[in-house]
Amino acid sequence: MPNDSSHRSSVLRHVSQNVRCLRVAADLSQAGLAERSGVSRRMLVAIEAGEKNVSLTTLDLIGEALGVPFSRLIQAPDQRDPGRINELAWAGKHPGSKARLLASSPARREVEIWEWQLAPGEHYASEADAQGWSEQIYVAEGCLTLIIEEQKHCLQAGEFFVFPSDQHYAYRNEGAVPTRFVRNVVI
Repeated sequence: MPNDSSHRSSVLRHVSQNVRCLRVAADLSQAGLAERSGVSRRMLVAIEAGEKNVSLTTLDLIGEALGVPFSRLIQAPDQRDPGRINELAWAGKHPGSKARLLASSPARREVEIWEWQLAPGEHYASEADAQGWSEQIYVAEGCLTLIIEEQKHCLQAGEFFVFPSDQHYAYRNEGAVPTRFVRNVVI
């Protein structure tokens, strides 16, 4: 979990609320969840109270026991788009060391990760993928113009976008510098 106190408190609050709600929805006591997850009851009490900084491994164990992905535990409970997480999940001891979970999509078979670079003026157009496929795009450098069924989305460095790819889409670099982005294809 994040070391930065402002980010840590909001993520801990999300985890606290989500674990409690999911545990109650699963009709489990704290002792029952402790037994199912292998996480001590004392740790679960502290997590639900928002008092305990919890490891990513512990969250994985709790998520597995509740039958939900890790992303569901750290996402803001009132988030309307379940695929868009955008939460700081870890911060290291050294400044600038961090991991932010940007997005999550359910996958049936596999996830592909691609690194793309488009020179200025470059364009790539795609036919629609199979039903149920989705893409997660993260722009590392430059600006990416993502066109989905003729609707433009201009993504700057540091921004991301998640969309179902069972529709026509295209990537364009309309800028003057190269664009680099990471593309996850979720099948």
